[in-house]
This record gives sequence, structure tokens and C-alpha cells, in this order.
Amino acid sequence: MDIKKRFDRILSLFIHLQSKHIVTAQELADRFNVSLRTVYRDIRSLEQAGVPIYSEAGVGYSLVDGYKIPPTLFTREEALSFAAAEKIMQVYVDQELSDHFTSALFKMKAVLRSSQKAEVSVMEPSILMCSDRTVFNKKVPSALLTLFKSISLKQQIEIKYRKSNTEKPISRIVEPIGVFYENNYWYFMAYCHLRQSYRQFRSDRVYSIELLENLFHAEHGTLDKYLPTKQIDLNLDVRILVDKKIAPYLVWDRKYYGFIKEIEHAEQTEMHFKMKNLENGFPRWFLMFADKAEIIEPEELKEKVGELLESVLTKHKN
Repeated sequence: MDIKKRFDRILSLFIHLQSKHIVTAQELADRFNVSLRTVYRDIRSLEQAGVPIYSEAGVGYSLVDGYKIPPTLFTREEALSFAAAEKIMQVYVDQELSDHFTSALFKMKAVLRSSQKAEVSVMEPSILMCSDRTVFNKKVPSALLTLFKSISLKQQIEIKYRKSNTEKPISRIVEPIGVFYENNYWYFMAYCHLRQSYRQFRSDRVYSIELLENLFHAEHGTLDKYLPTKQIDLNLDVRILVDKKIAPYLVWDRKYYGFIKEIEHAEQTEMHFKMKNLENGFPRWFLMFADKAEIIEPEELKEKVGELLESVLTKHKN
């Protein structure tokens, strides 16, 4: 057995135990890609070394309150990851949470070696994160942080929320269950007292948010219990040939249309898609680069594209 590798794992396991109140054996096994038996053996090694670990069957492990070790030195790679993490947080979370993260990051940077601090300083201006979407309502800079507080404290929040088909926001009292990032937006699932049911909300449509003192009226379970798991029959195969010079520009959009794979040919790239039907906007998307592409199948797609072209010509005929 590699003694150094085991030592590094046990040390990392100890740091992991310090980072959370309760840690399960399965969580440790998944993180370090080892068996449960190995986790149990590593825990025993820490206990034999004098680390006070509290364990409870069916719950997990935790360190006795107050037991800590001095900050562990970071590796060069870990230190450099700070620069990227800060830039990502500035774009993908709201202002208040970003400010708190920056504050926490200063504390972590404080324990870096001088050489690592210099490397991070060099990297920071070399990383740029751009976003063309408004992920949060700028008038509500604390939306995500308030959601986190609500979930952790199990306290209700009051929001003013505007649906896509309404002009004015409506006041609602909700009990958030969890937040998730999907298709370039932050969403949160919550029990809505106004609708008396579980609803999904989009963060940029929140016009105000306030943490209330009222506790949740019930236990809601975990987020994955409420996320939609619709099974859609994807039985329509679509194949197109695209000029190789154009293909790289389609990488970001094609995933929204059921892209599966691509095959490289001499002058063209063959793209394969799987979808339910052609009502997902694929024909209109295809028209954006149609002069540099060919339709292999299905015939229905050729007909749809032809109809759209005729409609455009008719509409703009002098």
C-alpha cells in the first residue's frame, strides 16, 4: 500500500470532518473513491491518533465541539482555484452573497504562502467572466442569500413575484426547499401558501424578498423529491450536414435541440439530434445557417424549412 497516499487521504478526511457538522461514511467513500471498509479503517486510525470523533449508527460522524487544528496549507493548484472561484461567484450569484464570498476568500488567502499570494495576484486580472443574461433582479441584491437563510433556518419568506404572463408582481409567502441553476437561470422550489401547492420560481422575477420569523408549517424533504422527472419520448431522428467552418459556432446552441453526436467528414460535420417533434424551434434555428448546411433526414424537416422560407418571402415581397 502507498503509505503517503493513505496519509494524504486520512488528512483530507480529517479536514472534511471539520468542514461539516455531520458526515456520513458513504459521503466520505464517494469523495475519496474508496470502499466503506476503507473509510471505517481510516476513521479508526484518526481515533487511535487521539482525534475525538463522535459517531452514531445511521447518522454519521462528527468531531467533538471545539476540536480544531490550525489552517492547513493549500497546494499551488488549490490556491490558484481561488482566483477562478471569485470571478465565477461575481457573475453567477447575487451581489450580497458575492460580497460575503469575497470576504471569506480574503480570510483563506491570508494563510497562503507569499509565493502563492503572488501567483494568485497574477492570475486574478487574467480571468474574465462574462454573462449576457440578468440572473438576478438588481433591485434585490440579497435574494440568493435570503433563500439560503430561509432553507437553513426553516423560516418562511415573503416575496413579490412577477410571472412571465403578468405585468405586476404578486405578494406570496413561501417555504423554500432548495435552489438550482438551470439553462442560465437560478430557480428555487418552494411551498406557496397562496396557491397551497409546491411551485417553481425564477430568481430574476423576484422583485422583493424578506425573511419572516414564522417557521415552516411542515417538513418538506429534499429538493430532488420535487424536481420534475418527465419522461419524454424522443423518437424523431434528425441528421444534418454543416460546413466545417460553421460547425464550431453551433456548439453552444445545439444542446437545446437534442444534440447527440457528430461525425467528421472531409468538408462537413454531420450532426445527429434526437427529439420529440419539430415544434421545438429547430427549423427556425436551422435557417440561421441554412446556406451552409444540408438536411439528410427527415423529409418533414425539409418541408418545415421550405414553408418558413415561403412565409418569409411572401411577408417581405415588394
